[in-house]
Parts: sequence; C-alpha cells; structure tokens
Amino acid sequence: MERRKFIVKASQASLALSALGVYACNEKKKKEVELSKETVSKESSLFFDISLAQWSLHRALRSGNMNNLDFAVKSRALGCNGLEYVNGFFKDKVKDMAYLKEMNAIADSEGQKNVLIMIDQEGDLADADDNRRLKAIENHYKWVDAAHFLGCHAIRVNLAGGTDKDDAMKAAIDSLEKLSNFAEGSDINILVENHGGFSSNGDWMSRVFSQVRHVNCGTLPDFGNFCIAKDEDKNCVDAYDRYKGMRQLMPFAKAVSAKSYDFDEHGNETTIDFKRMMTMVKDFKYTGFVGVEFEGNNVSEEKGIQLTRDLLIKVGRELS
Repeated sequence: MERRKFIVKASQASLALSALGVYACNEKKKKEVELSKETVSKESSLFFDISLAQWSLHRALRSGNMNNLDFAVKSRALGCNGLEYVNGFFKDKVKDMAYLKEMNAIADSEGQKNVLIMIDQEGDLADADDNRRLKAIENHYKWVDAAHFLGCHAIRVNLAGGTDKDDAMKAAIDSLEKLSNFAEGSDINILVENHGGFSSNGDWMSRVFSQVRHVNCGTLPDFGNFCIAKDEDKNCVDAYDRYKGMRQLMPFAKAVSAKSYDFDEHGNETTIDFKRMMTMVKDFKYTGFVGVEFEGNNVSEEKGIQLTRDLLIKVGRELS
C-alpha cells in the first residue's frame, strides 16, 4: 500500500510538472509573439504594414526543407506580420477545410495576418479562346472560397494568354468582371500583378482597370516585374519603365509587392530605387501591406528577406 501511494503521488507530481512545463512553454511563445508584434510596430512607425510573400522561400519549400504550415512561423521569425500565400504550395488542400483551419490556427498563434493568395497555373484570363478562358475563371472560384475562409482580403490573378493587345484587353476586362462579381459575396478583392506579357505594360494595365466596374478589383504593383517579353535564355528583350509603370498601376492598387534581387554594402537594392518606389506608394495614400518578395541568388532566402525588410523600414522612416 505504501508503494502504491508513492507511485500515485509521484505520478501526480509528474503530471503537475508536465502541466507547468506546457504552461511555461505557451506563456513563452505568447510573450515572443507579443514581443514580435511590438518590435514590428516600434521598428516601423510606418504608413504601411510589412507582409512576406511566400515565393521568397520557394527554394526551401520546393526542396522540402520547409512546408506550407511552416510559413507563419518563419514569417514571424523574420520580422514580418502578414502572409501572402502562393497557391502552388498547398494546391491539393484548397478544399480541405481541416487543413485551412490549421493554417488559420497557426497564423493566429504566430500573430500573423493572412493577407492574400497568389494564384498561378489555373488557366489564362486573357485567352482568346472563350471556352478555355471561361474554364480558367471557374478554376479561380475555389481559391476565392479558400481566401475567404482564411480571412484574406484578396487573391492575385494573372492576365496571361493574349496575343493581340486589343483582343486581350477585352478578354481581360470580361474575365475580371465575371470573377469580381463572383468574389463580391465573399468580400474578396481580385488583384492583378504586372507579371509578364501585356500585364507588364503599365499603359495597357491602366486602360484595362479604367474600364473595370467592380470596386473589388484592382492591381498589385510589383517593383520588379516590368519585363514584357524574354528570349529563349530568359533575358528580357522588351522592358517597360518600372517607375512609369508603378505610377500607372498605383491608382488601382489594393496591395504592393516590394520585389528585390540584390543589395550593395549599404543595404540598398542594386537595381531598384526603393525610396523612389515607396514615395509613389505614399503619394497615392496607400497604407496597406507591402509584401517582401526576394528573388535573388547571391544571398540566402532568409538573408534576402531580412535585407528587403530592413530597407523597407529604413525608407519608410525617411518618408514618415
């Protein structure tokens, strides 16, 4: 009997210690999240928030070194407070409510805001073939539903597929009208990024959005994607002036992507004038999330993300 009492008491003590350990761990994580939020807020004092584009980590995700459910944890660790997902990294889970619920829970526990989903490989919204184009529109519906479930404010789509400027414009406007109409009920914005082809032509994009009638449709200007055409070796052979393009896209902007490639010894981007870009962003009274999207090869993905974030904060302080 004495031995049994000892075992019971020892077991109770062990459970108590375990509970204390879990509590301490949860409290530590809670404090870390609060500290992260406070740090971002203090470091920023900016006119915009900073999110992380999942594409910045595409090498780690594709290699299996991290997965989609690690994204929120990584974003917090890198000092961002918003998440811009890429559909390709959870394409098979788009209708899995349990999985989407888990994404929400992790984002919430890490103090992260689900901002938007970038949609690729679901068909061309400016396709000259109406049957293919209408199928592409329908392919995007499930992502509108997923974005709504995740609490995002938008999905990013592409206006690809056109070969004639005028015909592509008509097709693009019709696709955006139909998709925006569907998304209205879910309170989701349909955003178009300058992402190659006609969409990287600021004048073409400006003309498209001047004719779209839905208020939940707009642009996602990207600092770096102003190459209209590339050769077989993927060298840009038809580039649009990035600063002119940004100024043409910003009147319709509901999100902004701070693309970066490389940095000098002072932490400045070597190909893009971030201060000039962010001055335009501020001039158009944009105050939402600016997404860090590092696409370089000379430093690690995490280092590139940190450098981009630090540059945004530096420039943001100068403009505040």
